[in-house]
Amino acid sequence: MKRQTRRLVPVTYTLLDEMMASPTQPTPAASRTYQLTRMWGGLHSIELEPTPTTDDWRVCSDAVNLMETLVMMGTAVDASGLLIDAITALALAGRRHVAGGPIRLDASGIQAVRAVLEDYAEALELVPARTMVKCHRRTEQRIKQILNGQKLPSDVEIIKL
Repeated sequence: MKRQTRRLVPVTYTLLDEMMASPTQPTPAASRTYQLTRMWGGLHSIELEPTPTTDDWRVCSDAVNLMETLVMMGTAVDASGLLIDAITALALAGRRHVAGGPIRLDASGIQAVRAVLEDYAEALELVPARTMVKCHRRTEQRIKQILNGQKLPSDVEIIKL
């Protein structure tokens, strides 16, 4: 019998973190600023830097994945209508990098990712902290499922990033 190996995905929040987060107030300002600074910095690097890093790609992908989870939870709406386009653009950029090319987005990809990041930034300002922690936990669980082979037809996996 073949032993199943599982990939470890780091956990950002625990159930205790979720229970302790405010059910009415948004994420504390310092945490929001940190998340948004990294997210916008990652997009800036992908757009303009000569060699964007996989961390730049990852923080943008994380924000898009979190927005997707918020939409699936019914907590937020895809106001821009570009969520699927942003997912696709980041997947193509990731695949291009795995194939040896640079991490880049085309013009429509930049527009889609930027619009979704704007939607996520707005949600982060409005959604209660407990809901955001729950969103993080669900997103991490979903990523873990994907890495363990439990994919949905809409899931995109980029390896070696």
